[in-house]
Amino acid sequence: MSLQLEKGGNINLSKFDSSLINITVGLGWDVRQSGSETFDLDASILLIKKDGRVRSDKDFIFYNQRNSDCGAVHHTGDNRTGDGDGDDESIHVFLNKVPPEIHKLIICVSIFDALKKKQNFGQVLNACVRLVNKDNNEEVARFDLSEEASTYTVMTFGEIYRFQGEWKSRALGQGINGDLKQFLQLHGVDA
Repeated sequence: MSLQLEKGGNINLSKFDSSLINITVGLGWDVRQSGSETFDLDASILLIKKDGRVRSDKDFIFYNQRNSDCGAVHHTGDNRTGDGDGDDESIHVFLNKVPPEIHKLIICVSIFDALKKKQNFGQVLNACVRLVNKDNNEEVARFDLSEEASTYTVMTFGEIYRFQGEWKSRALGQGINGDLKQFLQLHGVDA
């Protein structure tokens, strides 16, 4: 049974399924039906310490740096159009391989060349991020983009984090009107 998360909503992944260690973070969006304009959304994950920063640039996992050094995160590749059904981009997370000094994994979605193309999330159809149990393909939680994100070009959809020895997930829906580089520098990535 999947949980529909609203902004700020939480789910205790460890209590949802105590054997849950392999998660797929799926990003989906639909192609706009009017005009020839395409939207290239990019999913990424930052491995963050308690101080809110990465250990190094290698903790930024995206389509051009697809694997974390620790083996905990694997990006499956880039989808540039949103064509097709289901998840358009996926990132696999192996919770049992996340190093102890990593406090949370931030799930970020950006629009490629958004500023140059004058695009924002308000123009994207049906954008959502979902967490799926990779072992049985069961959706655990879903967070759909809301209208309040309409002016953003980079969004933190959510995070997977440790709390008192358990893994939890929170829907954030926080965004910025800027480029991905700006967002990454906030977390210590030298972009």
